[in-house]
Amino acid sequence: METNTSFTEGKILKPLILFAFPVLLALFLQAMYGAVDLLIVGKFASSADVSAVSTGSQIMTTLTNLISSFAMGTTILLGQQIGSGKKEEGGRTVGTAIVMFAAIAVVMSIIMVVFAPSISQIMNAPEEAFQKTVDYIRICGGGMLVIVAYNLIGCIFRGLGDSKTPLITVAIACVFNIAGDLILCAGFHMGTQGAAIATVFAQIVSVVVSFFLICKKELPFTVKNKNIRIHKVYLKKMVGFGAPIALQDLLVSISFLIILAIVNSMGVIASAGVGVAEKVCAFIMLISSAFMQSMSAFVAQNYGAGQITRARKALHYGIAVSFSIGVVMFLITFFHGDALAGIFSSDGEVVFAAADYLKAYAIDCLFTAIFFCYTGFYNGIGKTRFVMIQGILGAFCVRVPVSYIMSIQPETSLFHIGLATPMSSALQLILCVGFMLFLRKKGMLDDKKKFNRLYFLSH
Repeated sequence: METNTSFTEGKILKPLILFAFPVLLALFLQAMYGAVDLLIVGKFASSADVSAVSTGSQIMTTLTNLISSFAMGTTILLGQQIGSGKKEEGGRTVGTAIVMFAAIAVVMSIIMVVFAPSISQIMNAPEEAFQKTVDYIRICGGGMLVIVAYNLIGCIFRGLGDSKTPLITVAIACVFNIAGDLILCAGFHMGTQGAAIATVFAQIVSVVVSFFLICKKELPFTVKNKNIRIHKVYLKKMVGFGAPIALQDLLVSISFLIILAIVNSMGVIASAGVGVAEKVCAFIMLISSAFMQSMSAFVAQNYGAGQITRARKALHYGIAVSFSIGVVMFLITFFHGDALAGIFSSDGEVVFAAADYLKAYAIDCLFTAIFFCYTGFYNGIGKTRFVMIQGILGAFCVRVPVSYIMSIQPETSLFHIGLATPMSSALQLILCVGFMLFLRKKGMLDDKKKFNRLYFLSH
């Protein structure tokens, strides 16, 4: 079964979209994990359960994004190795990644299980939802090994130019998650615990299926037993690429957790409303996220091949398509946020609170549609430190302080608090465009000879 794709020749827009579409579907189904949990819990359990799942899933989403972002270092390195014709080095890269991420998974699992009460306390989980939040974090935290394995496998496949295999595995897992939620939450009325168990079990299935497909797939390299160890040279490169992305995503996610903690102090309705809104946001941002991941893989291969002009053209195509769809997402979310929120909750107060918050997020659709493409481009050429810097500046210079300032106003609302997000994105977009102009002025994005020299000097 050979599904690897080379992005270094032929047309640009068509293969980019064909690659992005399975990524989009995979992200959609992945978002369904938490969404289905919240949807079914919202229909068959209490507002306390909704609050617990929204807070707990936000924490798990933070950790999952952290792992996925760190694993992007593997995607970038593999893409560059394949683009430059150094395919056999991929076996040692994958072997290093397996050992590194297994160790990370064990440490994270221990932390989540042992410190679940402390984490729930930090998040200001409402009193009536506190123990349920602890249960959700402990159960999902205990399954970190499979969560890490799933995300690493997906990043490896995308580095090979294969976005279809991760789609297959997540689709199967999503089916099992929905079935598990219906059985445990709707059937046995297990509420928060049932949702958490179903999520972990679904990802176990996903990992098992992934390993089966790997055995059937023709890889451009061989992962031998001797390769499954730490190779310092590849570890350094993966960490160099992935750590800034992971740190950026971690700090950005922390900023959202801080906002959630601020909202949790406003009561269970506000907490549940923002939880519902965040689930809706996970879907309306999918197009932008898909283009970001696809851009990283596409650009990485062309970067490795020294075709930077082709990579820039891909960026322009991606922005055009992503922004067009972003406008549609803005209109739907701004004017019909109540309908979207009503999918996840039957509580009128919760729906109203969520719709108010979503109006602000709708504005963010316009900014993220553009700067996410820039982020994917910069990740692909290895400028991950800039990605980290712009993300941190947006989070802690704008998003967190603006959210806090808005929250202490006498006539505040969730809409006002939510405005912090598009304001942050606007700053990040300005920084991305400015950095692009800087690189072009320095001649680092158009001269193949200079590009090649810079590439080899940096590696």
